[in-house]
Amino acid sequence: MLTASAKRIGQAAAPIVVFVFLMCGMMWPQVRHIGDSAVSHQDIYFNMWRLEWFAHALSTSPFDLFNGNIFYPEPRTLAFSDAMLVQGAIAAPLIWLGTAPVLVHNLMLLGAIVLSAVATFALVLYLTGSRGAGILAGTIFAFAPYRFEHIMHMELQWTMWIPLAFLALHRTIERPRIRHGLATGAAIALQMLSSIYYGIFLATLLPVCAVLLQLGHSRAHFRRVMVALAAGAILAGALIGPYARPYLLARDRVGERPDDQIRTYAARPADYLVVPRENWLYGRWETRGEGERRLFPGAVTCLLAVAALFLRRPSRLIIVYVFAAVAAFEASLGFRGYSYTFLHEHVSVFRGLRAPARLGIFVVFFLAVLAGFAYTFFAAALRVRSRVILLLALLSAVLLEDFTTLLLVPYPNTAPPVYRLLASQPRGVVAEFPMVRPGHNAKYAYLSIFHWKPLVNGYSGFSPPAFERRLQDLRRFPDPFSLRVLRRADVRYVLVHKSEYGDDREQYEQAVSTLDADAGVRKLGVFSDGEGDAVLYELR
Repeated sequence: MLTASAKRIGQAAAPIVVFVFLMCGMMWPQVRHIGDSAVSHQDIYFNMWRLEWFAHALSTSPFDLFNGNIFYPEPRTLAFSDAMLVQGAIAAPLIWLGTAPVLVHNLMLLGAIVLSAVATFALVLYLTGSRGAGILAGTIFAFAPYRFEHIMHMELQWTMWIPLAFLALHRTIERPRIRHGLATGAAIALQMLSSIYYGIFLATLLPVCAVLLQLGHSRAHFRRVMVALAAGAILAGALIGPYARPYLLARDRVGERPDDQIRTYAARPADYLVVPRENWLYGRWETRGEGERRLFPGAVTCLLAVAALFLRRPSRLIIVYVFAAVAAFEASLGFRGYSYTFLHEHVSVFRGLRAPARLGIFVVFFLAVLAGFAYTFFAAALRVRSRVILLLALLSAVLLEDFTTLLLVPYPNTAPPVYRLLASQPRGVVAEFPMVRPGHNAKYAYLSIFHWKPLVNGYSGFSPPAFERRLQDLRRFPDPFSLRVLRRADVRYVLVHKSEYGDDREQYEQAVSTLDADAGVRKLGVFSDGEGDAVLYELR
């Protein structure tokens, strides 16, 4: 017979096994090519650069962690986007052990999806006492179309701290002890250190839910809860405060998000009916919706959430989660709603956010919890075998709605020959051409992990004004003015990629012939960059 401890271990491991199995089915192409491929997007390069830079800086110069080697000579370049400190800390040991960059990236991406499902399972199990409800809610949260819309954004897959924060909050309200309040604060801090967007949204929505959940309790209980949560807030502030400082300094250099960007990336109500084009079931129909605004939670999910509200007299918990879902939906509308407009005007951190539509993941989360409650209502009247059939039917319907085709491309795990040559050269600033498109610069940033020299090029959430001015100065590269600009920027190495010029091979040939004829430029050689010839020059 199994011991009690073995049974507990088995019960804890079972949902993990289930979600790993479901993840392998939903993400099979990426699982199959986990060591060398990912979706085709410039942010994949950026993800890998951030993970690799974190490990490199931590092992060489920890105090320079935020001084990434891109956008030379700008300081604190890691703060131009989400630094992903939690992901970096977890990935660093793998990188130090020599794990391939693409494999590290995919493990961090797919692992985040599984852990988000497991955390939601734990919350819903706590709220309902039903493991089936937990499995259903975890599946909804982990594989919603929103996930596939943002599959290239690693920080937006790290959502496991959201359900854990709500789990800690419920425990604090049920038993107002300091340790539960500290757990709530720690979850908020970890979410902020994993994804700034989600951390800010969580820190906004969670206190509202905390107040609503305490309605009807005595004043003494309310005070005990607030003391515990205040301890958690202090802990969160202590963890987030040092992290916020480089971002405040970076904001002075790059400014805040312009209002037109916020309007572009705010949701419209109709966006909650839009799926990614690659969605297997619905993507065949023409749907309107731009990037980051394909927010359909799934018809089955919505029906279950409505059932939770109307099948029986709703409990306080259900009403709070319905209110939270409505609040997240309204805030995702950006300036088209009231709450986000107010927050943007009165809370400075919201002026650094571009995409209110990312609140869509909170809408999915709250609907997933409500779907778990609905499952318990249906399952209560059924025998065990019928409950299993019901659960399998609902899971199948949810996964069928969510299934999305993943189109993958390979990414380099080792240094192409020209970067091996560059790595062998003395230290110096590098500029790579062409540098007009963001995709070019994202790729150059990633490939810099093979030499770690300072790089004029860069890619991030923000581009510093100095880089934008330099792009204008270099638009006629390699004319004499461009070379003077490069020398003033302390550039020592110039790398020209034939493949990146695309069909404009004449421009490439002209650039190479001009540099070859310049007495102030020394040609170090022509080598492959993995896709074609690349010429490496040294400015004398």
